[in-house]
Amino acid sequence: MGVSGSGKTTIARGLAAAEHWTVLEGDSFHPPANVEKMKSGTPLIDEDRWPWLRAIAVAIDADLARGVNAVVACSALRRAYRDILIGDRRNVRLVYLKGSRELIAERMQARQGHFMPPALLDSQFRTLEEPGPDEDPITVEIGGPPDEIVHAIMEQLQ
Repeated sequence: MGVSGSGKTTIARGLAAAEHWTVLEGDSFHPPANVEKMKSGTPLIDEDRWPWLRAIAVAIDADLARGVNAVVACSALRRAYRDILIGDRRNVRLVYLKGSRELIAERMQARQGHFMPPALLDSQFRTLEEPGPDEDPITVEIGGPPDEIVHAIMEQLQ
């Protein structure tokens, strides 16, 4: 989890490759209306997010039922969103990719082909509720290279 531009997809792919897991890309679960809204620079509201989060939760349950290990790349900015995705699923761990607004803004300016415009970064940080100790998160600072971040997560998953 983390704000847009924190490296969720990159880190999820790296972790999945290292562990031979699958990747569930949260952005691919957005309905077209959500993508268009974000492309236009309009932040999503909770009513936009609930069906999207429930669709991801269904995919998580399907993987768990099949005994498939997966990494989910999803912003999950608020506790209520994480409650839908994690809930009482004992086999699901939360990884928080934490970074400064300045670092993430720089990354968003440099990336190409993503529907989320840098103008929405402030709304992401306003929405962000950092996970508390009761959520038992793995919190990783994102300043280093992706392979170091993946390694740090793998060490904490052991």
